[in-house]
Amino acid sequence: MTRASALLFGLALASSLAACGGHEFEPPDRGERVREAAAGYSPALFDTVAWGSEEERSAQGNQVYVDKCRRCHGPLGEGGTDYARERKLEVPSLVEPEWALAAEDSLHRVVYVGHEDGMPIYGDGGISPREIDAVADYILNVLRPDVLRSAGSAGH
Repeated sequence: MTRASALLFGLALASSLAACGGHEFEPPDRGERVREAAAGYSPALFDTVAWGSEEERSAQGNQVYVDKCRRCHGPLGEGGTDYARERKLEVPSLVEPEWALAAEDSLHRVVYVGHEDGMPIYGDGGISPREIDAVADYILNVLRPDVLRSAGSAGH
């Protein structure tokens, strides 16, 4: 590249950058992102998820929970962590007997779609449907078995 070409290229680049100087990137608002994720959600995403064993599924679910969920929901799923309080997040307990999302389909959806109040939108590439299935299973069958057992026996 000649010196004149380099100078022209530099001037063109500088004027392009100057034209964009007043523009600030504005990401879509959280509600819009949640609605987009909800539009892309389908229970069929989980139809092809298969596991070699329940132990494999639980181990994968534990790892996903540790990596993605524990910071807000706590090691036992009770919510109310310092991390969540510092960020003024209202994080539900995953082990409350009356927790509305205590079903596999509901968990798949909320983990995939997220929530406007702060639940991350993992369906946008944060974690795979296989990982979402594993963590849903972990929450329901590892963190909640005593809650589910006591709720079931209370009805008998």
